[in-house]
Amino acid sequence: MKVRIGISAGGESLAPGAMTTLGQAVTEYCFDSLWLPEVLSRPGPDPLVGLAWVSGAGLKIGTTMLLPGRNLVWLAKAVATLDLLSGGRFLLTFVPGLSIGGERQAIGIPAAERGALMDAALPVLRQLWAGEVVTYDGPAGSFTDVSVSPRPVQDPFDVWLGGNVPAALERCGRIGDGWIPAFCTPEDARAGKKVIDDVAAEHGRAISPEHFGISLAYAPPGTDLGAAPLSALARRARGRPLDQIIPIGLGGLRTLMESFLAIGFSKFIVRPLAPPTEWRSELAALADAVGYLQT
Repeated sequence: MKVRIGISAGGESLAPGAMTTLGQAVTEYCFDSLWLPEVLSRPGPDPLVGLAWVSGAGLKIGTTMLLPGRNLVWLAKAVATLDLLSGGRFLLTFVPGLSIGGERQAIGIPAAERGALMDAALPVLRQLWAGEVVTYDGPAGSFTDVSVSPRPVQDPFDVWLGGNVPAALERCGRIGDGWIPAFCTPEDARAGKKVIDDVAAEHGRAISPEHFGISLAYAPPGTDLGAAPLSALARRARGRPLDQIIPIGLGGLRTLMESFLAIGFSKFIVRPLAPPTEWRSELAALADAVGYLQT
């Protein structure tokens, strides 16, 4: 089982030089990849634009990206272009998006409709990435006799899915290539993996055991997870104590990652709960604490 650790830099507005420095530090400290999430209503770069900026550094790049509401032809072309520019090193996880605060309105698609849109959109994107001439008329758009060029370097182009509600698990089993949820305990993850594997088997397919991971935010030592600014995170935890989901300190992060490894989750996207003062020193400390887990 190949253990890989990616670094997420969500939540900060990174200047061009800082973005380049961060990409270099990810490579220098032997982390697997640099990730930029997509949350429309919060600070931070557009993931496709930001990742294109750093892709020339030769590192793997990834994003957890919104799918509902996208123009499928535009999205297929943008993703394929970035995979080409990165030399086939683009990692993509689609998510339905948050349904809290201003993000609910910013996405522009009611939460109840997003799952059906993802179900409709992903098979069409796969056809476009495969170089097919596609005609589509459905909930995710309408177009006739369209093909996309360039095509992704990766063939087939894998798409992982996020989310840990029942509908998201079922969708991953039916049409996903991997699963990387957030805000869940190892017990949640174990149960979710079983659902995904069972659904995949029912549809005559299987998810690679190498394609299960977890997105983890970690807090600095001394963080009070009960503080008011973390109330939005508490809502995403769905009643679970935050200290079971967000580890405190690098030792706590290491212990939780080892718990996920024990149940077969081998891919990680980790990020500090708040942007660090200086990314290079943060990654140096992180490499000392958990870098040895990579194999």
